[in-house]
Amino acid sequence: QLQLVESGGGSVQPGGSLRLSCVASGFTLDGAVIGWFRQAPGKEREGVSCIGAYSTNYADSVKGRFTISRESAKNSVSLIMNNLKPEDTAVYYCAAGWKPYSTACAPRIQEGGYSRWGQGTQVTVSA
Repeated sequence: QLQLVESGGGSVQPGGSLRLSCVASGFTLDGAVIGWFRQAPGKEREGVSCIGAYSTNYADSVKGRFTISRESAKNSVSLIMNNLKPEDTAVYYCAAGWKPYSTACAPRIQEGGYSRWGQGTQVTVSA
């Protein structure tokens, strides 16, 4: 079965950290562009970060706080989130796509560049 599974979500206080993981099964993430998206209640889904073979991109709202990286040996991609803020509260999704990096990841992180999605993991930031 071809699937992406996110893990690592949870509840933290403002200023805290979380590490999200996106593991692929049934296919390899090598050669794919991987994106992290999030959707807060009542809001549209937005791109948070993405990674190609070597390049990365981040939404302005998370630059300097979030770091995306590949863990090829584990066929996974992680998103380390530091200095979390209440406005980071959302369901976080990872997605994989095989369109060019310039289409899926930069200069804008675009949903249309991704064809395989995980089920999401909840991140809640509150005091």
